[in-house]
Amino acid sequence: MSDSVVLPDFQVTSNIAPGIDLKAEINRLRADKNAIILAHYYQDYEIQDIADFVGDSLDLSRKAAETDADVIVFCGVRFMAEVAKIVNPTRTVLLPDGDAGCSLEEACGPQEFQAWREAHPDHISLTYINCSAQVKALSDIIVTSSNAEAIINQLPKDQPILFAPDRHLGHFLNKKTGRDMVLWPGSCIVHEEFSEDLLLQLKAEHKQAQVAAHPECPDTILELADYIGSTRGILNFVATDPGQEFIIATEPHIIHQMQKDNPEKTFIAAPGVSEARDVDACPCTNCPYMALNTMEKLYQAMKNDGPRIELDEDLRLRALKPIERMLEMSPKGTAAASQAAE
Repeated sequence: MSDSVVLPDFQVTSNIAPGIDLKAEINRLRADKNAIILAHYYQDYEIQDIADFVGDSLDLSRKAAETDADVIVFCGVRFMAEVAKIVNPTRTVLLPDGDAGCSLEEACGPQEFQAWREAHPDHISLTYINCSAQVKALSDIIVTSSNAEAIINQLPKDQPILFAPDRHLGHFLNKKTGRDMVLWPGSCIVHEEFSEDLLLQLKAEHKQAQVAAHPECPDTILELADYIGSTRGILNFVATDPGQEFIIATEPHIIHQMQKDNPEKTFIAAPGVSEARDVDACPCTNCPYMALNTMEKLYQAMKNDGPRIELDEDLRLRALKPIERMLEMSPKGTAAASQAAE
């Protein structure tokens, strides 16, 4: 667990009174504590539906910075809640499950990252937002999957670049920009799960369907995609494209919002490799970290004011600097920067 997550002094009990109306209790606590509930697209449907705002990581952080609520309940993963605290230090930020991490964050520890930077002293560090506050504080510019290409293109062609922690996104950006960035060898366990063979079968069965994929997917999946983009980009694509059937190669809980916004269209979750081995296998394209947040834990977090995010002020200010640089370099000012990655 990151040092930035501070659990309350008491133990959060798993016991909830039988028959309790969780939605009613969450709504009561939201009003009593002047709280706002923010949820990522990859959260459980019930959490998405009870949230005040559903979005991607930076959308949610910007919403947190704008709110006049006293308490921000961030239903996502730890690095997202940290960003909310970094950009809005005066608010209480709660995370329903303090263990809701991220495979990309875990693949890039701050000590290893600092050593990597020191081994490449002439390189500038572009770091994907899916990392810890400690790694952000060691970075030059934070990027998202929607603004990374534009930010890279603003850097001198002869400027060596380090890109961490997602190697698939970095490889995609190298191809898009013609750069040769040095890539950290991390990856998202969800986006690596998609099966090329099953996706080809699905395309053959649904010949009119278009494939929309997140750039955290490996090349073998991206080569089969009709559209590659961030979560916000994928949502915009399926909403504006005249097609009626789409195969979605990212965490499948995003389909809930697609169906709500486009009820006349059909959305199919891209299958994972586990399904190729066993048709009855678990849906391993579901993010196990996002799944740690539940309605029960959301209720308990609001009731007990924890787990909460606390950051050392020196760390917060150092982590804020590369985020501010990202916003300054994003196309059309900060508006474009709101199209964040997972």
